[in-house]
Amino acid sequence: MMNKNQFLNKLDKSLQRLPYEERKDILHDFQEHFEIGKEQNKSEEEITKSLGNPNQLAKELLATYYLEKVESSSSTANIFRAVWAVIGLGFFNLVIVLAPFVAIVGIILAGWITGGAFTISPLLFLINIIFFPDTFNYLDMFSSIALTGAGLLLIIGMYYVTKWLQNGLIRYLNYNVQLVKGGMKSD
Repeated sequence: MMNKNQFLNKLDKSLQRLPYEERKDILHDFQEHFEIGKEQNKSEEEITKSLGNPNQLAKELLATYYLEKVESSSSTANIFRAVWAVIGLGFFNLVIVLAPFVAIVGIILAGWITGGAFTISPLLFLINIIFFPDTFNYLDMFSSIALTGAGLLLIIGMYYVTKWLQNGLIRYLNYNVQLVKGGMKSD
């Protein structure tokens, strides 16, 4: 059994990736849990047992922090941090979170790469004409122009698809964290 200081020290060490002020607020909240428990005539050991494993709590707090951060500033780095924090909640999440994440990244990359390749097709057509002038063909020229239009439309579409998939991923990660937290409470 752990006492208050052992619990808070272990929690603090597990939260080292968080900014100092955020860690300080979290530790203050848990100190309040101990004060309320003392007022209810509970021992420090009973309070630590009711709070759970500090390492698991830290994982949940890290996942929640990174998800809140990605909702306020959805940069690629923040999304990756949030995904890894949610995966860190348990082995089960390795499959449940990583597989959809890899699929979404694959879809997004394929769309952007295809749009970009279509868009630069006239450049490739011109390079071909420069090196092999005898291969000029009107069908190739008009096809490259059509591909450019399709590529630009695909890039515009991928912008909206990327935003939509990003928001869906964030909702899925939030759902997964809530599911894990709910599952932990019932144990």
